[in-house]
Amino acid sequence: MTRLLLGVTLERICKAVLLLCLLHFVIIMILYFDVYAQHLDFFSRFNARNASRSHPFSNSSRPNGTVPSYGPASAEAPSPSTKPSTNQSTTEKPLQPCQETPPGLVGRLLIEFSSPMSMERVQRENPDVRQGGKYSPPDCLPRQKVAILIPFRHREHHLKYWLHYLHPILRRQKVAYGIYIINQFGEDTFNRAKLLNVGFMEALKDDEEYDCFIFSDVDLIPMDDRNLYRCYEQPRHFAVGMDKFGFRLPYAGYFGGVSGLSKSQFLKINGFPNEYWGWGGEDDDIFNRISLNGMKVSRPDIRIGRYRMIKHERDKHNEPNPQRFTKIQNTKMTMKRDGISSLQYRLVEISRQPMYTNITVEIGRPPPRLARG
Repeated sequence: MTRLLLGVTLERICKAVLLLCLLHFVIIMILYFDVYAQHLDFFSRFNARNASRSHPFSNSSRPNGTVPSYGPASAEAPSPSTKPSTNQSTTEKPLQPCQETPPGLVGRLLIEFSSPMSMERVQRENPDVRQGGKYSPPDCLPRQKVAILIPFRHREHHLKYWLHYLHPILRRQKVAYGIYIINQFGEDTFNRAKLLNVGFMEALKDDEEYDCFIFSDVDLIPMDDRNLYRCYEQPRHFAVGMDKFGFRLPYAGYFGGVSGLSKSQFLKINGFPNEYWGWGGEDDDIFNRISLNGMKVSRPDIRIGRYRMIKHERDKHNEPNPQRFTKIQNTKMTMKRDGISSLQYRLVEISRQPMYTNITVEIGRPPPRLARG
């Protein structure tokens, strides 16, 4: 009798465990396919819109679901047999400011890096982008003019994917922008923050009307176009949840990956530090500068501020900076003398490519370390 009761009890326990496992599996699958469901939903809406308004230049085969912008959405394509009237008035209505929330945003995006990518493909997909990687929406007046700065060296493969995804996203966001690749010349130790200081200076030389600056690593792609690349009342940290951190903020003071400051905010903190050679530390120094100058970091919702990182090995000559922890503790003493006010570099070359402007600069090398003992 006892064995029978024990057997029944074990059977019930096994059934309960199986039910729990099944429930867990169902929940995981729902979460996993959530992004794909939204992506497919976008395509259904996209196709429905095209069915009612066929556009001769539309292309729904792109993974980011982008349609080239050829003017206001309400404009109809002219009939081939219709000739423009010579008596038609040449006066045009003045453009209205772009909406605070652009109407053509998609939401979550399917980001993948398995498809082959070439610069020729990126150029074909973005015919409205002007030489040097510049764009301005044709159907409204943008609220800001944004310079997007990317510190760079030997990342051509990553750059193709970044441009492939970001150009369409920025166009849907109705951003007037220019993309600047700040390429470190030579093989000395990499200095991300100093390159971004150079980008700030050179972008303003190229166009003094820039009033917003986005600083982005080349291997980070936003997974939601509602993460608007613009400047806010407070300095902005865009990359809230990266896949390598489990889509969570690694710590409260994290300011790495992708960030944005207005021109006045950047100058208020004396730009970025120039003395962080190698990997790590400069983003924490920047966070300290922001806090010490009475500002606070703003962030998008964690569900919108998600990013995918293109996996790669750590670059040569970009080893972890062993002095970073000491430097971070001294930000208050160093920020007034180390920054945009003390920046020195040599401009090697400026090359305006179809999808971006390349600025190659020589920024020197780290000072020799003092021998111990």
